[in-house]
Amino acid sequence: MKPFDVYPLFPIEPVKANGSWLWDKTGQKYLDLYGGHAVISIGHSHPHYVESLKAQLDKISFYSNSIQNSLQEQLAEKLGKLSRYPEHQLFLCNSGAEANENALKLASFVTGRKKVIAFQKSFHGRTSGAVAATDNPKIVAPFNANHEIIFVPLNDEAALSNAISDQVAAVIIEGIQGVGGIQLPHDSFLEFIAKKCKENNALLILDEVQSGYGRTGKFFAHQYSPIVPDIITIAKGMANGFPVGGVMIHKDIKPWSGMLGTTFGGNYLACVASLVVLEVIEKENLIENASALGTYWMEKLKEFSSILEIRGRGLMIGFDLPEQLSGLRKDLLFKHHIFTGEAKPNTIRLLPSLALKKEEADLFLESLSHEFFKSQHLV
Repeated sequence: MKPFDVYPLFPIEPVKANGSWLWDKTGQKYLDLYGGHAVISIGHSHPHYVESLKAQLDKISFYSNSIQNSLQEQLAEKLGKLSRYPEHQLFLCNSGAEANENALKLASFVTGRKKVIAFQKSFHGRTSGAVAATDNPKIVAPFNANHEIIFVPLNDEAALSNAISDQVAAVIIEGIQGVGGIQLPHDSFLEFIAKKCKENNALLILDEVQSGYGRTGKFFAHQYSPIVPDIITIAKGMANGFPVGGVMIHKDIKPWSGMLGTTFGGNYLACVASLVVLEVIEKENLIENASALGTYWMEKLKEFSSILEIRGRGLMIGFDLPEQLSGLRKDLLFKHHIFTGEAKPNTIRLLPSLALKKEEADLFLESLSHEFFKSQHLV
């Protein structure tokens, strides 16, 4: 048997990592400014993280959700405190896609409606309503049985007003669009969505899977505005590489037995990994670091005339390139040994660890300067 070949792969196999650095099997060292789609929030192989997971493995790693697990309660309390949502409830799952699917189910359960408004270029995961094939009306929410998604342009108040009605279960929006090229919803637009949701008794779902956990200089990207979402979905940076997802649910949404379910969600190792990430973020002031370094990076990027546009907040940054520089990502990787991300057609995405150091940020700027200088002097 061989792997199902769905990913385009670089010929690089990392075998060791520490902080913001990776080493491949040949011994080559790489600066990691992508963190596996914003997953590595506190740096690779953080000693507190490694030691805590090892200690938990010596105790118990997994059992079903049919028994009490005080680690889930500790995680919910710590997350509520740091995120400033102490009264929300937490449902633990395994990924961002699963978190978003559960969020949509919840919205449909609560409202009894089937329509959902999302935004053009948004990305909420790769599941497709798998429970629609489950013949159990107590488990299958109306959304999954016969849903309708309405896509509208980001930051277009008129389009949203035309789309929303008393038939809409929820509006789902990313705190910052990631795969869509680091596109930011205006703070005033988030307020407008919240207002329209309230008027139509629809739920507001904030997808903070990629933009959450301190990445933008606040715990959640939407916290640059004063809104309070009904549901917030989280994953990627939540456990620094351990597969974890979560749904933060407003206190007014009441649970009932069997409403949601998961086999592996909230297991002991997942909870420990998630708790450690919050502890490190708090102790090492990583949200403040993300804010400061992000501001510094974006100001420095503005000095490069070859860059067409820069967007982002904190350490979630994207910048657009002209067509003649479309190979920059590969040049950074293979010539300078720096991992970055991309969005089509020509956007470089920067999603490093929140523990990134200034000298590491400067190393990227030096490599960028070299490539831009070279491109301007090619004969």
